[in-house]
Amino acid sequence: MRITHLRQRLRDLGAKPCHEDRLLRGWSQVSSYDRKHSPAETFFPLALRNELPAIEAELNGLARLRSEHPADQGIARLLVELHDGQMVESVLLPRGGLCISTQVGCAVGCVFCMSGRAGLLRQLGSAEIVAQVVLARRRRAVSKVVFMGMGEPAHNLDNVLEAIQVLGTQGNIGHKNLVLSTVGDLRVFERLMEGLPLPGKSSPQPSPAGGRGGERKKQSSIPVVKPALALSLHSTDALLRARLLPRAPRIAVEELVERAEVYARATAYPVQYQWTLMEGVNDSDTELEGMAQLLSGKHAIMNFIPFNAVDGLDYRRPSAERIAYMVGTLNRRGILARVRDSAGQEIEGACGQLRARAVNAK
Repeated sequence: MRITHLRQRLRDLGAKPCHEDRLLRGWSQVSSYDRKHSPAETFFPLALRNELPAIEAELNGLARLRSEHPADQGIARLLVELHDGQMVESVLLPRGGLCISTQVGCAVGCVFCMSGRAGLLRQLGSAEIVAQVVLARRRRAVSKVVFMGMGEPAHNLDNVLEAIQVLGTQGNIGHKNLVLSTVGDLRVFERLMEGLPLPGKSSPQPSPAGGRGGERKKQSSIPVVKPALALSLHSTDALLRARLLPRAPRIAVEELVERAEVYARATAYPVQYQWTLMEGVNDSDTELEGMAQLLSGKHAIMNFIPFNAVDGLDYRRPSAERIAYMVGTLNRRGILARVRDSAGQEIEGACGQLRARAVNAK
């Protein structure tokens, strides 16, 4: 289900923008309508009130918890079953964080990731993306959402941006706490820059707001939510990066970083660069120097993610000493670097593994 389709359904039932807003707020924030004291019976149009139980049941059926796998430090992986029986993964993170999926499977085929081993099975609708947040909020507070789970958000961009718009408005999540991750796709940079000032220009372009064509014009009065950006690099060497990310767009890392920097300066959010560390693969001094030169002077954070063991793969994480050396070297060069451990290491829960085990068990 797409949010645009839900909105149209509500309009067909006589809903006005204020009614859409109230329903989406109640759903995405997991708050009740408090029917005893003011609510849906008197606020919504009669046709919508009559249809509301069916709508709520449909929304609640978009994402159901199949299983939960707690780990250390307040982390828990959630295996989420969608309305058609397909499964994706979400991860509850410390300090109100949540990592969610945007696709069932993935087409990029990163060699170190389980999510893309079976390829792309289908896209998630924007309502299914938001439903993962709703499901998580039924378990604990969520104040930050990162789009870094199963799937490449650039390949499902309309649905992802539509979900971001809802989460950043009705969902009450700060815009900089919505983090869109990509391996690097020109469509992402183009769409994110819409409505933002270009270098050398003092005034922004017209601000479209999600969707395409006529839909954008209709919603142009609604402020567009601009998420923070995360860019998966994994290597500064073009040949190695092509081997690690076999179906990512062939764009030079220098161009990716420059485009990301334009967005970072326009939004004042630093770009979060992702680097899955694999011993003997991309942890060399040559790579370290390449990172330092690439990110020097940039509004950037380097997130090192030590490799999380995946069934059937021979990659290993570097030693703790090597990781600490790489972090310290970048910090001394004026580049903020930190270690972000991949959630679920102790439960063999690398992204995609829970789903793969559940599928194989059928």
